[in-house]
Amino acid sequence: MNTAVLMKPARFVRPLASVGMFAGRLCLAALFLAGALQKAFAPEVVEHLLAAQGYAPALIWPALILSAFGAACLIMGLWLAPVALVLALYSIATSVFHFIPDDPVQMSIFLKNWAIAGGLVMLSAHEVLSAPE
Repeated sequence: MNTAVLMKPARFVRPLASVGMFAGRLCLAALFLAGALQKAFAPEVVEHLLAAQGYAPALIWPALILSAFGAACLIMGLWLAPVALVLALYSIATSVFHFIPDDPVQMSIFLKNWAIAGGLVMLSAHEVLSAPE
């Protein structure tokens, strides 16, 4: 077996990795875009959730803008490291609305938000590590 081929897979793996990174960014962007659309077309759901937690319902609008802007940046590949970090913090912050230990569905959403935050932190770190010096 020619191990030299296995030791230098860059010409095959790098293009696949680039496609994988783009696909991952699109998947993350879809989540934030869907959140922005939900806030735009059914704001009363989120406004009620905010009010029930003692927050101003008007906070829906900055959340909508952040979600839409973040999705656009992920799709276009703009400012990926800082945007991914901000979206990770946003995902963690919004997870508190779903921390209801007696409700398995809400706990699943809570954990999903943390998993998304983890992926966004990894994207941010990847962008920093792959940036030219």
